[in-house]
Amino acid sequence: MLEALPILHDPWFYVAAMPAVIIIGLSKGGFGPGTSMLALPLMSLTIPPLQAAAITLPVLCVMDLAGLWGFRKHWDRANMKIILPGALLGILIGTLTADWVSNRGVQVIIGIVAIAFVLDKLLRKGSPAPAPRDVKKGVFWSIISGFTSFIAHAGGPPLSVYLVPQRLDKTLFVGTTVLYFTILNYVKLVPYAWLGQFSAENLGTAAILAPVAVGGVYLGMYLHKFLNDATFYHIIYSITFLCGLKLLADGFGI
Repeated sequence: MLEALPILHDPWFYVAAMPAVIIIGLSKGGFGPGTSMLALPLMSLTIPPLQAAAITLPVLCVMDLAGLWGFRKHWDRANMKIILPGALLGILIGTLTADWVSNRGVQVIIGIVAIAFVLDKLLRKGSPAPAPRDVKKGVFWSIISGFTSFIAHAGGPPLSVYLVPQRLDKTLFVGTTVLYFTILNYVKLVPYAWLGQFSAENLGTAAILAPVAVGGVYLGMYLHKFLNDATFYHIIYSITFLCGLKLLADGFGI
């Protein structure tokens, strides 16, 4: 009977996927953007990357609802007006160029950007004043974020390049990114379906993983309460740097 269900039955897939969705849940629940991309390399150890992306997206959408409820009163309206239109344009560009874009090329580019961003922060002397909102920078980085989010669920590092220097309150930062990626992920459902990525097997497997993912979100929201702003941003920089390294490794096939 179990074999008749429309899900993946390879046990090694779940060995890789369960930790992946818990890590993503922790990020959605309180540790900012950046770790969603970690699920794809883990799942891709046992299934093709494109299938991993298709399974991950519905799971992300379920997690987004849990995170959105937890941070529903904490988001930056002014920043959202800047970054959301650019991100939607980035998704459109990703949809229209999906057949021609090299996934590895995107990984290398965004990995370099993420690492350079963190190194710039580390090499600067002293603590710079919080950066102001900037429409041009916000639109540019959100277009990149929307594009890389569509291609590889890797929209976190480009968004961090714009938002992190503003040094928002940690709860406001997380709430803003949660709302931002909730909208992006639900918008992405349309082109993913149009491109034929949601087979019964992929959707059934996503449904199996969703409860584990939601548990990770609530664990993240609980742990979020115990971090001060300085520690929080140290974690964000570390995640961004590690994600950059991982993207470079994947892009170069290491």
